[in-house]
Amino acid sequence: MQLPRSSGVLCHISSLPSRFGIGDLGPAARTFVDFLARTEQRYWQVLPIGPVGYGASPYASPSTFAGNPAFISPELLVDDGLLSKTDLKEAPQLPHEHVDFQRAHAVKEELLRRAFKAFNNGKAPRLREPFSEYCAEETTWLESYALYTALKHAHDEVAWTDWAPAYAQREEDALRTFRASHGHELRYHKFNQFLFDRQWRKLRAYCHAQDVQIFGDLPIYVAHDSADVWSNQELFHLDEEGHATVVAGVPPDYFSETGQRWGNPLYRWERLRATDYDWWVRRLASVLRRMDVIRLDHFRAFAGYWEIPSHEPTAENGRWVEGPGAHFFQTVRNRLGDLPIVAEDLGIITDDVRDLMAQFDLPGMVVLQFAFGGGTDSIFLPHNYQKNVVAYTGTHDNDTLLGWWHAEDSTQDAEKVAAARAYATAYLDLEDADSPTTWPFIRSVMRSSANLALFPVQDLLQLDSSARMNTPGNSGENWAWRMKPGALTDAVADRLHQETRLFGRGTSTAPFT
Repeated sequence: MQLPRSSGVLCHISSLPSRFGIGDLGPAARTFVDFLARTEQRYWQVLPIGPVGYGASPYASPSTFAGNPAFISPELLVDDGLLSKTDLKEAPQLPHEHVDFQRAHAVKEELLRRAFKAFNNGKAPRLREPFSEYCAEETTWLESYALYTALKHAHDEVAWTDWAPAYAQREEDALRTFRASHGHELRYHKFNQFLFDRQWRKLRAYCHAQDVQIFGDLPIYVAHDSADVWSNQELFHLDEEGHATVVAGVPPDYFSETGQRWGNPLYRWERLRATDYDWWVRRLASVLRRMDVIRLDHFRAFAGYWEIPSHEPTAENGRWVEGPGAHFFQTVRNRLGDLPIVAEDLGIITDDVRDLMAQFDLPGMVVLQFAFGGGTDSIFLPHNYQKNVVAYTGTHDNDTLLGWWHAEDSTQDAEKVAAARAYATAYLDLEDADSPTTWPFIRSVMRSSANLALFPVQDLLQLDSSARMNTPGNSGENWAWRMKPGALTDAVADRLHQETRLFGRGTSTAPFT
């Protein structure tokens, strides 16, 4: 896949302004698209849009197919006749500068319950047929997701392996009885997914009308405590009680002496292969109905992955196992056609990974924040960028540019840090190295040969570490940052538009003026 010369902005849905405690698919999302269109950005990158799991992480979702009900816009439900303006006025005021996930989800839950009650009482009759059609079209995953969600609630939200054994092992008689006695609840969860899908489709159409594409994110692994694993236990390395026998992670490296133990169950790739990867094909087809481009997270695991025995407390005592490789991608291509995939290839990447990317013409990633600690041949330096890459100033896992610039890392050699900063100062021609703006960093990526340049919205807004989205390995408050209303001022828009036009990344081909 060859991306056009273009640029875009990384901003997750939850980070958008709204008065309901968390960003959603309503008016602020359209305002953000207007900003992208005004500045000739062609891509809006978001993080995974499913319901969040442990630690409010979008990368630990209870479903890889479902949308996050917290992203449903109450304002749009008023437009549909499912809520009243009074319902919205009665909702409590929540913080604007960050997401209080527990309170925000409680507010949305109350509003969604009201909307469902109104629907059952005859409101919005024009939605009845589309809802029935949606349930029929999405039945392969929707039935299991609704059942899993209702069962989890009935078991006080504990992991499915701690449910009553009949439910954990999906005994049909027990599930049939539960469905019969909880039909209203199952229908509620299906209705939420219908509302999310309806609002997402409208937002995507709004993007396309303004020549903006949605750049999504798909984790390779799924959470153990998820509808995906519970309803497809034969596809994962689990014991008789459903516990993972081996789990995912990465081995020790420069950044971590013990590696990273993520804990996701690993796939039984031989069983997936026997089905022509049917579950994965359905997964990819589902995300492609919502996204225009997919960032495939931890791509290197398709070539080879680190397998950790589940009883090991760290990632140290694992082993490399061969992944599904070219056979997987060729099978998927045969079934779905060429896929608009960007490979997340950060970290230690071996030749087999590079060969796999080259065979299927998949762009990789480069990050400016990684550029200045080595020599002038670093692949992360803009003058070395290849065309078929996506270049970032930073990702959701990095600090903001200004936070990174001013950080004091006691684990690194002070002389090396000073040398890297001196190199960056000269390379970027910073006028004030003690207090720089982010625009020289952004410009260096804009002017590079990379086909696509992407910037976290925090870097456009000149924000420090307090706006960081995620700190890997830190179980503290991640994912909670939100953009304040009106933060994307005319001055920000004008400067971004200027840089975009100057380096030929805009939608217009008119001469620069």
